[in-house]
Amino acid sequence: LTVLNAGRRYLKAEDLSGKVFVTSGLGGMSGAQAKAAVIAGCVGIIAEVDEAALLKRHKQGWLMEISNNLDHCIARLRDARKNKIALSLGYHGNVVDLWERLVYELDTTGELLVDLGSDQTSCHNPFSGGYYPVQLGFEEAKQLLSTNPGKFRTLVQESLKRHVAAINRLADKGMFFWDYGNAFLLEAQRAGADVEKRGANKTEFRYPSYVQHIMG
Repeated sequence: LTVLNAGRRYLKAEDLSGKVFVTSGLGGMSGAQAKAAVIAGCVGIIAEVDEAALLKRHKQGWLMEISNNLDHCIARLRDARKNKIALSLGYHGNVVDLWERLVYELDTTGELLVDLGSDQTSCHNPFSGGYYPVQLGFEEAKQLLSTNPGKFRTLVQESLKRHVAAINRLADKGMFFWDYGNAFLLEAQRAGADVEKRGANKTEFRYPSYVQHIMG
């Protein structure tokens, strides 16, 4: 319902075939995103750093494909988008790399390859394993978290700034991003990312919450 209503509200579209939804997280609450994309008829690319979560969703049938190669992900995205094929593709990697690759595609080809975007990393708990920084691999980040939590925190905040910078670039070209109630925008703001709404008070974000804006 969230994906469908986002399409209705932001894209003025009842039919989401050929539309692309990019997000992250395939854990407990966020695991439903892959299935939602296919039910809605769109192309869903969901990033996840934990291979165990990816394999679980794939085994359950909630995720159609898995890849750790961004070139392959972009090729599959283009094909499914062009042919209007419903697809749920799990990218085994950091979502920041995925967002930055989409910015690269925009800059080099002029193509905006994503229509809808969100995030379901566990940003209510970003410094204890709910969000992994793009600068490190998953196992390396877990090791740093246990040995130097202060450094881990710094890398998370740097990663959040890069995360938001890529989203902002794509949103400026017409992608619609929303907050999924996971404290992503709040933690990004605390990290110093550019998420404040222009001309509004500091408690308002430039991207809406799905609760009021989409489901409400």
